[in-house]
Amino acid sequence: MVIGVPREIKNHEYRVGLLPVHAHALRQAGHRVLVQRDAGAGSGAGDGDYREAGATMVGSAREVYARAGMIVKVKEPQPSEFRQLRPKQVVFTYFHFAASRALVEAAIKTRIVAIAYETVQAADGSLPLLVPMSEIAGRMAVHEGAKYLEEPFKGRGLLLAGVPGVAPAKVVIIGGGIVGAHAAKMAAGLGADVMILDVSLPRLRYLDDVMPKNITTLMSNAYNIRDATLQADLLIGAVLVAGAKAPVLVSEDLVRQMKRGAVIVDVAIDQGGSIATSRPTTHGAPTYIKHGVVHYCVTNMPGAVARTSTSALTNATFPYVLEIANKGWRRAAEEDAAIRSGLNVVEGDIAFGKIAEQFRLPLREP
Repeated sequence: MVIGVPREIKNHEYRVGLLPVHAHALRQAGHRVLVQRDAGAGSGAGDGDYREAGATMVGSAREVYARAGMIVKVKEPQPSEFRQLRPKQVVFTYFHFAASRALVEAAIKTRIVAIAYETVQAADGSLPLLVPMSEIAGRMAVHEGAKYLEEPFKGRGLLLAGVPGVAPAKVVIIGGGIVGAHAAKMAAGLGADVMILDVSLPRLRYLDDVMPKNITTLMSNAYNIRDATLQADLLIGAVLVAGAKAPVLVSEDLVRQMKRGAVIVDVAIDQGGSIATSRPTTHGAPTYIKHGVVHYCVTNMPGAVARTSTSALTNATFPYVLEIANKGWRRAAEEDAAIRSGLNVVEGDIAFGKIAEQFRLPLREP
């Protein structure tokens, strides 16, 4: 199989779908790898590294898309890339279809085989290709929130940790999954007063057992979310429903009542956002102010730390890339339930139930 790795074009996206070590492994397995020039530069992988690993460097994304049977990316195809997609071409990347009907329609129209990282599900119910980026996004949420609490960014002028004699900032995290747990650990380590909410009592018991003592766990319900949000200096939205639109848990009216200069970091923005006032932003223009509250809603947060996040992501994705390349997508999906769960749109048909339900489109098993 010919595997293509285009350069990412989303705003300030520096990650790459495969590193030279993976190109070498694919070559050893008898496959060809096409890499667009400078695709790995932001992740510390130069063109010479890919050549040494046996990859073929090409000058344009157009050539990559035209020649490759499988495209391995990091972020969803952008509008300028839609027209380069080919029928029956496998595209393996984060799609987050629930956030964009236009992307769903483009995948249907182009008749690609869209295998989404975020819905690949292991036998134990975990999402192995979402976990590494969730870990990074959770940690980054606290870094970014702490920065934007500073006065020059229109924040409240608070140091997250406080100092002796001055209380620390209040960090509220809605969602106790991978993102929420890593955000809580980071915020607690910095000395903040942390509250984490989740709908699962077993999960809260686990977090209460393993987390530092400056973290309070709380059952997530409308009353507790309201009370916690009004206390928050930094509010982190960390909820996830795999493959579906994130539930909106904080209303616009509640945002209006938040402290002036408080900060919202909505990590769920990839899936539509969990705060009513959230809208996607970029690393180039990461924040905006709504009702006196600073909103940070960057849709590709880990892209800013590309060397770390590319290595973490490709550690998880490459075994699936190799399996699909060796077997073809049909046999791979038949033999591996995890890959089968990653099928979202297949040759013009919706293959993932939550997408079909959300957009009221017919579902067809591939």
